[in-house]
Amino acid sequence: MKAPPKAPLARLDRLLANLGYGSRREVADLVRKGQVVLDGKVLKDAGARAPVTPDLPQRMTVAGQPLDPPAPLSILMHKPLGVVCSHREAGRSVYELLPHRWRAREPGLSTIGRLDKETSGLLLITDDGDFLHRVISPKSHVAKAYVATLERPLTGGEGAVFAAGALLLEGESEPLAPATLELLGPRQARLIITEGRYHQVRRMFAAVGNHVSALHRERIGGLALPADLAPGDWRILSPEEQAALFNG
Repeated sequence: MKAPPKAPLARLDRLLANLGYGSRREVADLVRKGQVVLDGKVLKDAGARAPVTPDLPQRMTVAGQPLDPPAPLSILMHKPLGVVCSHREAGRSVYELLPHRWRAREPGLSTIGRLDKETSGLLLITDDGDFLHRVISPKSHVAKAYVATLERPLTGGEGAVFAAGALLLEGESEPLAPATLELLGPRQARLIITEGRYHQVRRMFAAVGNHVSALHRERIGGLALPADLAPGDWRILSPEEQAALFNG
């Protein structure tokens, strides 16, 4: 029987600096002031190595508060309307809904795909590149479900058009993969897609002569947006929730 792998060791100053607590010099100052405690013991050496275990946030405090989760970190957020998913796009971003120091984390946090400013719903944010690429890879076939409210009543033929796998969006040369449309009302439908092209849902309805007036993502793979997560709220994604993504 193999012994469990040893936890990686990280210098205390590097670990806390990578989590956004400040520069290594600023972290060393925190240590000198007795602000870093591990297993009830005040740490005195910023160069000491600490084992980076999953339970470290329960064992270490910084300035009296639990340590932020080390990488890899993945977050489930209920993205509200009016915020963007880019570091560079103008306007308030989803990253501003997270603790301020998380913007200085290394590796940095990125959204897994994007929702535009006027789209709400389930958004995933991570610093785990392998996890990100697994979710967005076409080979994973991770479906995404959106509820679209439309400007005009549905005609009844849209579902067949979307399911055919032949719809060509304006400006593109490759047709869309088949998608599933479920009617929810005269002007509301659930659309399930397996791709993530630019403004895909809005462009699909535009291609059949309609306009999306409201859009909400309710599910990615087998992971649904929790009913108790209010717009703007977030929580750390559990291992079970990560697994659910690929079981939808």
